[in-house]
Amino acid sequence: MDSGTLLEDAFAGLTLKRKLEQGRIRPENLPAAIVGRVAKADRATVDAALEAAAVAAGQWVSFPLETRLERFGELLHARLAEKAQEITEILVAEGHPLALARWQVSGMLECFGPESLGFYRSQMLQEFHRGERRIEVRRRPDGVVCLNPPQNAPLSSALLGVTSLMAGNSLVIRAPRSAPLGVMYVLHEIVVPVLDEIGAPPGTLNVVCGDPAPMLSAWLDSPHVDDVMYFGSSENGIRFQERCIAAGKKPILELAGNDAVVIWKDADLDLAAEALTESFYGSGQLCMIPNQVVVHPAVADELIEHLVRHVGHILPGHPSQPDVLLTPVLRNEKFFQCLQDALDKGAELACGGHAMQADETRDPAGIFLEPTVVVVRGLESAREIDAVRHETFFPLLPLVIAEEAPDEVLLERFIGHLNTNEYGLRNSLWAKDPEVVEQVLARVTVGGLLKVNDSHIGFLPYLPTHGGTGLTGGVFGEANYPILRTSHIQGVSVSTGSRPREAVFDAWKALEARRS
Repeated sequence: MDSGTLLEDAFAGLTLKRKLEQGRIRPENLPAAIVGRVAKADRATVDAALEAAAVAAGQWVSFPLETRLERFGELLHARLAEKAQEITEILVAEGHPLALARWQVSGMLECFGPESLGFYRSQMLQEFHRGERRIEVRRRPDGVVCLNPPQNAPLSSALLGVTSLMAGNSLVIRAPRSAPLGVMYVLHEIVVPVLDEIGAPPGTLNVVCGDPAPMLSAWLDSPHVDDVMYFGSSENGIRFQERCIAAGKKPILELAGNDAVVIWKDADLDLAAEALTESFYGSGQLCMIPNQVVVHPAVADELIEHLVRHVGHILPGHPSQPDVLLTPVLRNEKFFQCLQDALDKGAELACGGHAMQADETRDPAGIFLEPTVVVVRGLESAREIDAVRHETFFPLLPLVIAEEAPDEVLLERFIGHLNTNEYGLRNSLWAKDPEVVEQVLARVTVGGLLKVNDSHIGFLPYLPTHGGTGLTGGVFGEANYPILRTSHIQGVSVSTGSRPREAVFDAWKALEARRS
């Protein structure tokens, strides 16, 4: 359904959405608001996809790394660049503001860009020579990988999972019923033609649309499945991790984020405030945005002034408008509960705090929320406030002003705050002092990404786009390069013919040679 329908008449749009999901509208009676149709898979189709993937996995793994990684990646990058405008238009139709649609496309291009492909290659195979032996440390595919993308960013998440094909896996993707069109379009119109061009076997890539619970259960029940990449809430993801392990599957989790940004006393406050406004992109309904700020008390008041000024440029409206960054929040009661929790515990409202219409008129019935900043005075008890301790997933940013203390004490507290975050997706630092920067880089051990004096959400070559520790990635959490997370290390030695008894003592002989 075209996302603009909700802006024109939210009640009618939601009613239409429910009728579509319940199958109460016949295809010949579809209204003009429908921009595309995708078939819903039954259990037999889901099982057929898994069987096809199992057959393909045994063939696809034999393709050389140059073909399934380098050639596939180069062609895919070229097709994504060629179709960038079409992909953007579909994302906008599904409700992503134009600026955020372009951001997602830029992330896709970085993921398959030449620098990233070179990094993947370096990790997949390292070769050495010792005497007559060729020694390899290489990564081998796990087999059949299933991916369950999130409803808020299904297209880009599905493409992230496509890198698991480069490891030699076959892939099954569930297109979510709430936003299936972008997933289906990119896979069918871009990825599949590239796979055909390089001669990949049928079943290498499979995509089916359906409800999450029965499809996840089918994946866990199937003897064909090796890995499941799951996107969702931390609570549900940790439970699903247990189910995966019980079923003998590798869980690869992409769960909630509660990203922290530290602002030191010598930071460029205007640039830092600009980066903090990324917290409100998509109305905060993105996992990798700033969720909390910890600021040096010497610059707190000035930072608040900069931030409130920048927040005034974060606008609601139709997603096709180039300056729009806010999206509708259809159920906002949790936002107001969380805001009230913060205020009841001593936080101060710096800006925002109301529902509004697309023209920014305050209205309790509005489907947009004002970008909201609350000021929390004191780091020691900040996590008593829900908005600081947990991911909020709406446009509410707590700014925590640390207690006055010597700089060396404050730095210890800031690093401790980052390292004790239950989540661990991304962290950011704004500081100029090289010693402060080096201390943070050396001692912050949680999270999948750490950025200094930069956009919190911006994509860069080589670096992961997803992944983290704690409640973000589960017990096995780390930076998520799916080509690496869906593969495993294997050591290889190829000799022209070594004498086995002598080979057993190679290291001892080398030691004696050095001594002599």
